[in-house]
Amino acid sequence: MKSIVNVKRVKKGENSTLSEIYVDGEFFCYGLEDSVRDYKIKGSTAIPAGKYKLGLNTYGAMNARYKRLFPDLHKGMIEILAIPDFSYVYIHIGNNFGDTAGCLLVGYTMKYIKYTREYEIYQSKKAYKALYKRLLKLMAQGEVWLQICQPDLCQKKLTLATKQDN
Repeated sequence: MKSIVNVKRVKKGENSTLSEIYVDGEFFCYGLEDSVRDYKIKGSTAIPAGKYKLGLNTYGAMNARYKRLFPDLHKGMIEILAIPDFSYVYIHIGNNFGDTAGCLLVGYTMKYIKYTREYEIYQSKKAYKALYKRLLKLMAQGEVWLQICQPDLCQKKLTLATKQDN
C-alpha cells in the first residue's frame, strides 16, 4: 500500500511559508517552513515542491532529543528523503520560521503576526504526536510519500497524483 501526505502551501510571510497538511485527503494540521526561494540557503530555505518518500532516521542528535522528549512514542525521526541539496530534513515541532532549520514544522492552530509579517503555528507538540502516530501506522502498511505543492499548482497536482497513484 502506498500513502500520500499532501502539503499545500497556502500563505507566505516575509520569511515563513504556511501550509495545510492533508492525510488520506482530509485536513490534518498546519505546516510551517522557511521562505520558498529559487536558490538554497542552508537551514533557511523551504523544501522544494515535489514528491518525497518518508523514512525513519534512528541516529543523530535530534533523534536522541526526541527520544528523551517522547520516550513512549519515538521510534526515529520522520525524515523527508532524497531532497536535492538537502539532508536530514525532518517533520518536527516548533512555532516559527526560526525553529524550522529547513524542515517542516506541524501545529494545530496558526496565526499571522502583523507586526513581523510572519506566520506562526501553535499546539505543535500535540499535532506532532498525532501525526507521528498516524505516519508510523501508515509506514507499517507500506510506502508513505510527502507531496509538497505551491498554491497555484496544488489542485492540479493533487488530482493528477491521486489518479496516478491509485
